[in-house]
Amino acid sequence: MFGPERLLADVRTYAEAGNKRSGGAGDRWTADWTAKRLEVAGFNVERQGFEVPWFDGSVCELAFGDIKIGLAAQPLAAVTEPRGVQAALRLAEAGGRLDGAIAVIRLPYRRWSSLLDRAVREPLADALARGASGVILVTTGPSGEALLLNAPADGPFSDRPIALLAPRHAAPVIEAARHGTRASLTITGDGGVRRADNIIGRVERAGRRWIVVSTPRSGWTDCAGERGPGIAVWLALADWMPRIFTGHSLLFLCNSGHEYENLGASHVVESIGPPPAETDLWLHLGANVATRDFQETPSALLPLPSADPYRFLMTSADFVDRARAIFKGQPGLEMAYPSSQGVAGELAEVIGAGYVRHAGVFGAHRHHHAATDTLDVVASEPLAATARGIRDLISALVPAHR
Repeated sequence: MFGPERLLADVRTYAEAGNKRSGGAGDRWTADWTAKRLEVAGFNVERQGFEVPWFDGSVCELAFGDIKIGLAAQPLAAVTEPRGVQAALRLAEAGGRLDGAIAVIRLPYRRWSSLLDRAVREPLADALARGASGVILVTTGPSGEALLLNAPADGPFSDRPIALLAPRHAAPVIEAARHGTRASLTITGDGGVRRADNIIGRVERAGRRWIVVSTPRSGWTDCAGERGPGIAVWLALADWMPRIFTGHSLLFLCNSGHEYENLGASHVVESIGPPPAETDLWLHLGANVATRDFQETPSALLPLPSADPYRFLMTSADFVDRARAIFKGQPGLEMAYPSSQGVAGELAEVIGAGYVRHAGVFGAHRHHHAATDTLDVVASEPLAATARGIRDLISALVPAHR
């Protein structure tokens, strides 16, 4: 069950479900699939429903002269009139007032993930404060694509439109902004609120301490590399652990709402998680558990057979040495760090709720949050090596006979 063929087959199934936005068709299908897999493995399964925003864009583009360039609407989207916002393009970095202008912000080169990242939030807020009527963010990064950014679910960042521009299409927009060219920014579409579900599986044994294994399910794109390896390892553990850890109660969680700043995880931690004092381990499998590495060249990303090292293994302080020994030689994971040095994503929700015995993997591969995050970003051998390492880590941290 920890072999490369089986693990990759589960990533393929997950990828083929399509877009994973919370509460959408792909997310609902994946919820049903993971629930059924847990039931077959012997878990009692329930769902925890909650509301999430949604937006389906119909037009999202920038037009000037004879040029039209496709954009992505940053959720939660503030739409324009059908004719768009018509104003001069201006580079925000030039300084001065931006009254009425469409500001273009060039983000530095990064693997971007969240609208709340200080390097995104501060220049965006500054451009709006200087009077911009709309903002275009160039999400400069290795994929060359427009990267949707995680955002809070309680409302848009601004009532003015914010759009995302792929850096590979940015050159004419930047040149037009240098000259103050007049343009039209249009974002239209439909949106609202819909239901999403956390999947909860329990094998409860009276009086026994708990092991919790969680993973997010949702995201802005197909999420083959961002979410797929975590899902595959989670499913393998769900088949393996009930037969091995017979002296423990098990809680397996597959959360939606991730792209809304860990919304689903916050619901789980608040009302589903067992008491921290009765929990031997909470293991969280976040983004980039095991995704293919790439060489970056000026014209393309060239695939490598090894794992992308931009992934972090964070654990309770007393677990660090064992984790380093188990993952020796595995890029990124070989240097486990104590979580006191800083965590991200849903693992932060777990630690904040008081679960002192914890471990988690998270990161961002080169196609993170991009439309190009498809099945070919996952390599089977690094995936299997990671899965075996996680299996061995659980065995070391929570001996089955305890």
